[in-house]
Amino acid sequence: MARLVFMGTPRFGELVLGTLAGRHDIAAVVTQPDRAAGRGRRVSFSAVKALALRSALPTLQPASLRNPEFLQDLRNLEPEVIVVAAYGKILPSAVLSLPRHGCINVHASLLPRHRGAAPIPAAILAGDSRTGVTIMLMDEGLDTGPILSQADMDVGSDETTAVLTEKLGSRGGQLLVETLPRWLAGGILARIQGETPTPYAALLRREDGRICWSEPAEMIARRCRAFYPWPGAFTHWGGRELKILRAQAGAGDAQQQSPGTVVDTRAGIGVVTGAGLLMLKEVQLAGKRPLPAQAFFIGQRGFVGSVLN
Repeated sequence: MARLVFMGTPRFGELVLGTLAGRHDIAAVVTQPDRAAGRGRRVSFSAVKALALRSALPTLQPASLRNPEFLQDLRNLEPEVIVVAAYGKILPSAVLSLPRHGCINVHASLLPRHRGAAPIPAAILAGDSRTGVTIMLMDEGLDTGPILSQADMDVGSDETTAVLTEKLGSRGGQLLVETLPRWLAGGILARIQGETPTPYAALLRREDGRICWSEPAEMIARRCRAFYPWPGAFTHWGGRELKILRAQAGAGDAQQQSPGTVVDTRAGIGVVTGAGLLMLKEVQLAGKRPLPAQAFFIGQRGFVGSVLN
């Protein structure tokens, strides 16, 4: 049983930590500091911290990984290896060089494809039919270290980031449990990543969710899936934000209508795009509960025929 320090923050990290707990000696959990969120600015903490508290695991939340006190605390823990899963910050060399068996990252893509902070949405946006998880030995680059193991899986045509996070987090935890003992025993020859340019999975911003109706319906449908649950794919109607929670590309022809125009078709409520119709399945007006698109249409006069912006 290896002595390790775990570093992670969101749900993906929580899933990996949940698989590790009980199988290894977790000396401490490192996660991002608590933050104020929501209209009331209530303090909330990460999914990883919540699991660490439930599991009575010591927790560290440094504002900076370069803080001398934090680095000394880390040295005092004497981890054989540090495991990272969606921590959210780049590890400095002082952390990378500390454990004898290095820092191991669980990354939610088949590296070198989709290096970066948001690989799951990136796979959906790219229209990938397959994705997976990679266990890699970290270096000072951004997801550029040698690969220890990988596992792939299909991406369903209707799967969202929320759904894929659950699947990849669970599979990543399993793969880590399979890989870690072999790595610690010297039974794995790390494989250097190729240098072929790959799509970069940049950190998501709130503005990324804004829908541009001149894009093709297929691309907008991918955005709806990739940005669920955050930042959400959104537009505006009647001066209020309208989230498109579920939608799919349709083959309707509405060439006489401007992109963003809401139309009523035999197949349901759709929106004209740069190519094809986006068929709305579930929407949510700001301040209201989510509704099936047809129910929303019945309750909102003037929706059909309006132009979303």
